[in-house]
Amino acid sequence: MSMETPARTFPPLAEDAVVEDIVARFRARTLPREAWTHQSHLAVGLWHVLRHGEEAALALLRDGIRAYNEAVGVPNSDTRGYHETVTRYYAWAAARFLEHAGEGRLAGLVDRFVASRLGSKEGIFAFWSRAGLLSVEARRGWVPPDLAPLEAARLEAPVDAAQGAT
Repeated sequence: MSMETPARTFPPLAEDAVVEDIVARFRARTLPREAWTHQSHLAVGLWHVLRHGEEAALALLRDGIRAYNEAVGVPNSDTRGYHETVTRYYAWAAARFLEHAGEGRLAGLVDRFVASRLGSKEGIFAFWSRAGLLSVEARRGWVPPDLAPLEAARLEAPVDAAQGAT
């Protein structure tokens, strides 16, 4: 998943079994590389946070993403593969989303998370500059936000207000 790609919409997930299948194939390292989209990333992340809590999910995601990348031929390097800061952000974002999401089908929760500013590719840039987030240091380890502290309320404000505050 590239943070440089433009915003993309995804078709709604038909049912919970679709999410469970994505997660199972990710964990078994059989999910086709082309199926490892932003939507799939967020489905896997949200599922892990929902099932294991934010901290345990983060540890599972770190290991799982690295292993998955290796299995599909993507090197975990300074320019590709696993990205620590992005992974930590989306685990945090999934947990904040779930705090307010209420009840619902798993597929619906994933769809709403993907469509939310917390789950969007652009939401992360309310907190980090592109240069800061796309740095080797941020890929290798946690780099705190360089634009604003992590606060979910920042993404709940109208887009113009959030952009004006950066």
